Amino acid sequence: MMKSVICAAFIAALGLGAASAQTIAVTNGRVVTNSDAGIIENGTVLVRDGVIEAAGANVSIPSGVEVIDANGGWITPGLFHPHTQLGLIEVALESSTSDAAAPGASFTAAIDVADAYNPAGGYIADSRRHGITRYGVFPSTGRGIIAGRGALASSTGAPDALFATRAFLYVDMSQSGASTAGGSRNAAWAYLRAAFEDARFYPGRFMAHHEGDAINRFDAAALVSAVRGEIPIFMQVERASDIRRAIRFTRDHPAARFVFVGAAESWMVAEELAEAGIPVIIDPLRNLPASFDILAARLDAPARLHAAGVQTAYTTISADLYFNPRLITQHAGNAVAHGASWEDAFRSITLTPAEIHGVGDRYGALAEGYAGDVVIWDGDPLEVLSAPVAVVIDGASQSMVSRQSRLAERYAERVPDGQYGYRH
Repeated sequence: MMKSVICAAFIAALGLGAASAQTIAVTNGRVVTNSDAGIIENGTVLVRDGVIEAAGANVSIPSGVEVIDANGGWITPGLFHPHTQLGLIEVALESSTSDAAAPGASFTAAIDVADAYNPAGGYIADSRRHGITRYGVFPSTGRGIIAGRGALASSTGAPDALFATRAFLYVDMSQSGASTAGGSRNAAWAYLRAAFEDARFYPGRFMAHHEGDAINRFDAAALVSAVRGEIPIFMQVERASDIRRAIRFTRDHPAARFVFVGAAESWMVAEELAEAGIPVIIDPLRNLPASFDILAARLDAPARLHAAGVQTAYTTISADLYFNPRLITQHAGNAVAHGASWEDAFRSITLTPAEIHGVGDRYGALAEGYAGDVVIWDGDPLEVLSAPVAVVIDGASQSMVSRQSRLAERYAERVPDGQYGYRH
């Protein structure tokens, strides 16, 4: 009943893409604000001109406003996945459909995912109907440890879905990065130090010729903003010893801003990370020794990071970064099952990722002045059987249809008891 009531209110948007921003009051639900207001039972969220005007228990609803009855469900901010490759890959094993990495390119830091991002990527709509409204788009490393610059996007699928380009730099200092750099971690760190020096002395070092010690003039020009701290550096590190080495590197370059990604063994150095003030993006479902980098991965690592005071967001490395970002709620629920509080886990897939990406004043919360990204759920978002029944981005109703949902509908059949089954 709940789904039919809410979906009826959004029927104009279904299958037709996003509608224009409107004034909407979403009411009669459990509102998770991610603000000092906490969780509000039987609350209302008022969105006007794409921005949240009010969220609370006693919100006055102006006359003539479209009212969406959540029918006792959950009303939350849109999910913010900090670490995806949505819009860059369609079929991982078909190279012509993948723009995540460029192993044959002559550039590294100068690579910009915005040049290849496809807002009509097939998995974006499916991520949206699972509650993801914002996400980071990451490159993969090609010929060097520096992969290039990433972007931030909404899941509307609109041509202007990228709302921040050249937003961060991605560097791989894990074992895979060491392999790329020449076969050892020694070489990877030597290359990174040399690249930083090239950027620090740009353009003077390149006046007489186009080459630096590690990177060319074009890459150095792109790396400058990261070295100066104008954009953050997302550094892939996994094992505890590499994380400690990376912490020392951050101290040697105090102007730069760092975020550690992957960080499977970060729980072993949680206090050091907290003291250094370095955020971590971790996958709560990584607990198997799949490589020598992550021998100490464990399911309660997120809980230990939260307890130590480390700013922590969640990702879906173990599931996928282009096909299954939609599983982010399951990963967060798994963190709760292994010691994280519900509030910490939910914040780690909404407001905290937005803060790490530098947009926490606009996304990830239901509070005055924030973007009108609202998701209505039929149950607890971190329960695996719960699902969104409606999604609003920037105050506009979004389609709840994707290629995957259409395929499910196409191959479903009615069985006599009125339930849906599937042919085998």
